[in-house]
Amino acid sequence: MQFKDLNIMPEILRALKNENYKIPTPIQEEAIPVVLSGRDLLGCAQTGTGKTAAFAIPTLQMLSGEETPRWEKRTIKALVVTPTRELAIQIYDSFNTYGQFTDLKSCVVYGGVSQKPQEENLKRGVDILVATPGRLLDLMDQKIVNIEKIKILVLDEADRMLDMGFIHDVKKIIARTPAEKQTLFFSATMPPDIAKLAAKILKNPEKIEITPAATTVEAIEQYLYFVDKGNKKDLLLHILKTKDLDSTLVFTRTKHGADRVVRQLSKSNVVAQAIHGDKSQGARQRALNDFKDKKLRVLVATDIAARGIDIDELACVVNYDLPDVPETYVHRIGRTGRAGLEGIAISFCDFDEKAQLADIEKLIGKKLTEVADHPYPLQNNFPSVKATQPKRGGGKRADQAGAAQGPAKKKEKKAVPGTVESEERLSKKSQSTGARTPKKSRPSEALQSKKTSSQGSRRQTETSISSASSPHKTPAPAARSQTKRPAQGAPSSNRAPAQGAPSSNRPPAPAAPTPKPASTPKPTPPQPTPSPQKRRRNPFSGLLRKPGGGFR
Repeated sequence: MQFKDLNIMPEILRALKNENYKIPTPIQEEAIPVVLSGRDLLGCAQTGTGKTAAFAIPTLQMLSGEETPRWEKRTIKALVVTPTRELAIQIYDSFNTYGQFTDLKSCVVYGGVSQKPQEENLKRGVDILVATPGRLLDLMDQKIVNIEKIKILVLDEADRMLDMGFIHDVKKIIARTPAEKQTLFFSATMPPDIAKLAAKILKNPEKIEITPAATTVEAIEQYLYFVDKGNKKDLLLHILKTKDLDSTLVFTRTKHGADRVVRQLSKSNVVAQAIHGDKSQGARQRALNDFKDKKLRVLVATDIAARGIDIDELACVVNYDLPDVPETYVHRIGRTGRAGLEGIAISFCDFDEKAQLADIEKLIGKKLTEVADHPYPLQNNFPSVKATQPKRGGGKRADQAGAAQGPAKKKEKKAVPGTVESEERLSKKSQSTGARTPKKSRPSEALQSKKTSSQGSRRQTETSISSASSPHKTPAPAARSQTKRPAQGAPSSNRAPAQGAPSSNRPPAPAAPTPKPASTPKPTPPQPTPSPQKRRRNPFSGLLRKPGGGFR
């Protein structure tokens, strides 16, 4: 079957002839009649099967019969939502190519560049708008884009939009479209969330599944190299030098990994460039153009940035890092083996990636062809776990560890044995533990003697002061301790004065009562008693303040 057998209008057939397109691909052959009939479509086809033309050609033909008069402003009649900038540009170019002999105008909007030129194109009026979700929502919020009157909605690479976190934005966009419209839904894989979304927005759709989601293109030869992670760059150089590969697309897991591979290849005089999200749109487009024009031998890309790569004669795809999602493997190798040509897919696998390899082989339903004869075989048959050293000084981790163990215990002050404090603490401890309270030990005799001596000295001092200030009063009798024998070992020079005699400057301290000695205590010298001091006259007592301030 040829394109002319699909009831396509002459203007589009002329454009296809200029591009030397005569025979449609399987998905084009099945999808174009369904779209022209006005039915919703659910297309499950992987990248490289020609699905862009499968919805672009019938969309152009259906809108051509409703061209807007020249004196009226064009309104958006068809909206195509796609995940990445590169893919949006590719679809926009396809609409311009197939519709070059029609009067329809197309426009593409995407983030990462200035909004002003896109805004000016939209104000002039467009019939077909190709957009990424983020920039489209921004323009809609600014009242620059109105999609309330569209007739055809196309969601391309729906599964990739789910992986990139755009699914909520897509739902917001769908909510602003009219209820009566034709929806074309395309996805390479059909995870549960995508199947649920398709069932919600499609009305009695026609399902076309050209290539099952779990299979890969049979024309692609898939090889597997087991290699240590540190030897991947050397193995890549070995393959590039020994294999006759004109153009090679290398996939890495991260942006930093892509830049690192480019630096390593450049040191070995291999012309290579990287495309990823940190690159500007101009730099990414220049790298793609150089790769298509054979100016670059190797293009290193991340999964997101590679979605817009459309090269018919791509010789080889190298999975430098195996993807975490097995469906991504299907997207990657779908870049080669297009248009019926043969392709090669090479995958590197270290010990840590064996789990991803098992998921991929389970998805595609077959084992990859292992290549064991190469100079860098796998040596380390153990996981490469990095040992993490704890930081010195504690910090946040120490706080978290302390919180997990509970509140810190208050440091108790060490009690002196034989004191009342130590006995009370011991008593409390025994009560809390339920143990038998031990018998209280008697305080040391030295401390008891010292305490009694100081009390007696204080009473003598008070008596002396009282007798000195009141000479007519009868002095208080001497302490009862005068008749008692002095403590053992106490000096006998401090005798009590006779009754009625004036007190000396150093009254003797009364002897402490003889304790029941458990052991012979050390002699405690008597504490000196401070002599009473005469009250001094205040030299400033005559200077009194006036009521209004100042001195008299």
